[in-house]
Amino acid sequence: MTATDAGPRARLSARTIPEALAERAARTPDKLAVVAEDARGGVLRLTYADVERESRRVAKALIASGVGKGDRVAIWAPNVWEWVTAYYGTQLAAATTVPVNTRFKGPEAAYVLAKSGASTLLTVTGFLGTDYLGWLEGAAAEQPTPALRRRVVLRGEVPEGAVGFEDFLRAGDAVSDAVLDERTASLGPDDRSDISFTSGTTGSPKGAVATQAQVCAPFGAWADVVGLRADDRIMIIAPFFHSFGSKAGLFTALLAGATVHPRLTFDPAGCLRLIENERITVVPGPPAIFHGLLADPARSAHDLSSLRLAVTGSSDVPTDLVLAMRGELGFEHVVTGYGLTESSGVATMCSHTDDPETVARTAGRAIPGVEVRIDGGGGAPAPTGTRGEILLRGYNVMSGYWRDPERSAEAFVDGWLRTGDIGELDDAGYLRVTGRSKDMYIRGGENVYPVEVEHALARHGDVREAAVIGVPDARFGEVGRAFVVPRPGAGLDAESLIAWARTRMANYKVPRYVTFLDELPKNASAKVFKPALRELARAAEADGGGRTDGGGTDGGADGGRGDGAGEGA
Repeated sequence: MTATDAGPRARLSARTIPEALAERAARTPDKLAVVAEDARGGVLRLTYADVERESRRVAKALIASGVGKGDRVAIWAPNVWEWVTAYYGTQLAAATTVPVNTRFKGPEAAYVLAKSGASTLLTVTGFLGTDYLGWLEGAAAEQPTPALRRRVVLRGEVPEGAVGFEDFLRAGDAVSDAVLDERTASLGPDDRSDISFTSGTTGSPKGAVATQAQVCAPFGAWADVVGLRADDRIMIIAPFFHSFGSKAGLFTALLAGATVHPRLTFDPAGCLRLIENERITVVPGPPAIFHGLLADPARSAHDLSSLRLAVTGSSDVPTDLVLAMRGELGFEHVVTGYGLTESSGVATMCSHTDDPETVARTAGRAIPGVEVRIDGGGGAPAPTGTRGEILLRGYNVMSGYWRDPERSAEAFVDGWLRTGDIGELDDAGYLRVTGRSKDMYIRGGENVYPVEVEHALARHGDVREAAVIGVPDARFGEVGRAFVVPRPGAGLDAESLIAWARTRMANYKVPRYVTFLDELPKNASAKVFKPALRELARAAEADGGGRTDGGGTDGGADGGRGDGAGEGA
């Protein structure tokens, strides 16, 4: 079966991100665009005119430093206000944004920088005790980044070899408005907007290439479907490096003329205060965020009457959660959706007019101009209500993976994007996602690919073999359980292995639980038989809540740095 709607439409007439920024600043220059914490802990309020002015300064500085059209500029930073102007500035300079996951450790980030060929890195120092530039330096021997020529510190102390943000901006004063305008005007709807890296089943991240049109059109349609309004005040907890934060949050707010309130971390008590003090109306994010808000003991002491719209997804959303979001948090509308990095982060959405059961049971219908098909085999669509692989086609779908023709070809069949997810369509065209192929699981809104974690664990000197699966978790939807075969004579324990893993991979990838085995169960082809591991996981859960074999404390792998929607939630 195939489901489609006709004709994308955006709140603005823009074909590119710079056109959208210019049009919004011209229409509503004095409207608040961003309300965020500044470097000293105060509150900074930027209008759309302010955002355009500061973004142009960034663009001029990039041009002055030698960044050309199409060059890659990486942003490795949390949801600081500087991220906003760095993003729009990169677009104004007709460069390509490469968002870097703030949970990545040195080797992971270095791989993205090397694969993308980024010449410039915009980052921060000292955020929650992290040292991004130090991590890169430490990873240099394992993963060099030969194309990286400049490191700009948006916020924090400036180490040797880097340049501070203000010094960087001052160098751009030599670039005239005419030079910048000529560069920006060279950008068309088919030019690159960003390269967003997503992990893959081979263990190495893949860079999904999005064009200007693939950001402007889908999220204009997205804003219409969910019912975003110009008077909305949007609390953005999802990290900007994720399309849920930057595109479905930051950019759709610009299209609608709304105000964004980015959060550096997910702190339920702080979020509740913000909702009350700033009269927040919209909260996008994975279910873990809403679980956290509902569970906060001080929730009833706050005035949450301004809330009207919640946008969630990323994992199964129980009907009880939708009802609690409406009844206890006071949201008038709750909507869910489905998308992936390769589809610009969006493909289907529930409407703000859909009932709670539909919102909980489905991921909505295709957004206007996008087609969803369930593969029935042999190139034919599956009958209504029949499960199969979800295929996508439309203006939102990536052109391919950056500098990876082999995996780009594998991602498509007869012009349709293969999602690797399993689902079915009903008579009304609503999509129900019923499973995920290739063993990928979702922890608190973040995709985790077991093979990537397995490869990382195998680098530990005392680990002979490792296999990872996702197991249910009330708070995060799913978390990882690792089954590890130690090397003979190794004195390995779960706590030390998890502590080691935290230094090698993003916290959301670190397994919550570790089970040690003498051998991994394997099939006749000598491949790990994961159904048997799932049976072992269920037995472990029944015996001791899944925590008797190590690593199962909330202060462990899940304590994290709290720098995004899925961590510390």
